[in-house]
Amino acid sequence: MSQVIDAIRSDVRTIPPLENGDVVSAREFLRRYENMPATRKAELIEGTVRMPSPVRFIQHAEPDSLIQGWLLAYSAAHPGIHAGGNATVVFDDKNVPQPDAVLRMMEGGASRIDADGFLRGAPELIVEISASSVSIDTHAKLRMYRRNGVREYLVWRVLDDALDWWLLEEGEYVANQPDSRGFLESRVFPGLKVRPSALLARDAAAVLGGLAE
Repeated sequence: MSQVIDAIRSDVRTIPPLENGDVVSAREFLRRYENMPATRKAELIEGTVRMPSPVRFIQHAEPDSLIQGWLLAYSAAHPGIHAGGNATVVFDDKNVPQPDAVLRMMEGGASRIDADGFLRGAPELIVEISASSVSIDTHAKLRMYRRNGVREYLVWRVLDDALDWWLLEEGEYVANQPDSRGFLESRVFPGLKVRPSALLARDAAAVLGGLAE
């Protein structure tokens, strides 16, 4: 028994940590990531490891909390809809992102939860809170999400004070357009809507109240 334990300990010690810029497969990425319990976020984007900078309160934590509350409130009122934050999503051998928020159909959707608890396949809606990561979120990640069939992709560009909400149409992303009352509304999730002005002002009461209008 002691030999088995020693072998396991030796194997753990020989698993190299993830480093920003590493080029690895999805399997190797997950193996190393699971061996780094203190690491809060790492992603594999087009075969390259990306490890974001520390999270700042105003630029990321506060907007993230508002988005999570908005999606949670919607899912609470719609049985069969799953909301989640910072879940690892396995797309393919080169792409294992960890989006800030997802909204998915529990039955009949394009994603599933595998035996290890990871999401596999495309959640219907993905949200990224984008400060220092704008270039990645609006280029490499956008292409990755589009190619893998994510039907709606929302990026809150915090430093630009702007919101992008793309809808997948015939394999391409097109910009969601506000209705006559200024709401952007999901096509996949009826009633999931928000006025960009309320979200960008971080007016939680108006954002959550808008779901009932």
